[in-house]
Amino acid sequence: MIENKKILITGGAGFIGSNLVEYFLKQGNQVTCLDNFLTGHRKNIESFLTNPNFKLIEGDIRNYEDCQSAVEGCEYVFHQAALGSVPRSINDPMTTTDINIGGFVKMLFAAKEAKVKRFIYAASSSTYGDSQALPKIEENIGKPLSPYAITKYANELYAENFSKIYDIETIGLRYFNVFGKNQDPNGAYAAVIPLFIKQLINHESPIINGDGTYSRDFTYIKNVIQMNELAASSTNASAINQVFNTAVGERNNLNQLTSLLKQLLSKYDIDIANIEIKHGPNRAGDIPHSHASVDKAKTLLNYKPEYSLEKGLKEAIDWYWEDLK
Repeated sequence: MIENKKILITGGAGFIGSNLVEYFLKQGNQVTCLDNFLTGHRKNIESFLTNPNFKLIEGDIRNYEDCQSAVEGCEYVFHQAALGSVPRSINDPMTTTDINIGGFVKMLFAAKEAKVKRFIYAASSSTYGDSQALPKIEENIGKPLSPYAITKYANELYAENFSKIYDIETIGLRYFNVFGKNQDPNGAYAAVIPLFIKQLINHESPIINGDGTYSRDFTYIKNVIQMNELAASSTNASAINQVFNTAVGERNNLNQLTSLLKQLLSKYDIDIANIEIKHGPNRAGDIPHSHASVDKAKTLLNYKPEYSLEKGLKEAIDWYWEDLK
């Protein structure tokens, strides 16, 4: 366990970041959140503002001085700040690159200068690109299919390079389609699970990109929290300066996902069971299939994913129902 430590969570007002803030505060840590609120939300951290162990720095990872201020005195950095979404990166590759690469390097260098114990960062399953091999194994990747994927792969290269040149400990976590509490269902770049849940609650027909056979390794937020803590607390030298899949190790296609969502939401509103699911064209830059091997994480970090898609959705839908109604 990470407890009674001083830690920094960049992007702490975002979906994954705010869940990490909540978790580590409950364990008695001093938590600093650095966020510019470009995609994060104040409501996600509102309940922490009166906690004496919580500190908010409203700043930008593209500003090196903000990075220096945020990391001062910290032992661990959980770097979640990034501009997500494959479609957004296609529409605006310059901003995505500026934040995801430029900001990453500034934050990583600031952490090195501050002599943090370990730098844990959010990598991405999009790094596997056009590789058709299943399941996805960390050492075997293809060519990235979007500007976003390129930026996340560049993060891994920088982290590996910094670990060799500057002797800073880094661990990258390749997130696979994370879902759960605090995930924003609104906006043009909303992730599929919160978007579909919102639409079904509003009796709208979700639109699947393609025929629905594209598959994903949907990963509940509590599995991700477990991986972050294991990455920070591991004393296994073989796990340091590595990249790990952060997933469940199973896959479900979009047709299966929507059927499960309708089934689970029907306990709140029986009419949801009869809502039609529509189909549209495939989306540019999408990986057809995403299925992670988590053997490396199990072996080197003692990772034990506790939440399948269905178990995670049962818990998440309770939160979404209250939040969206």
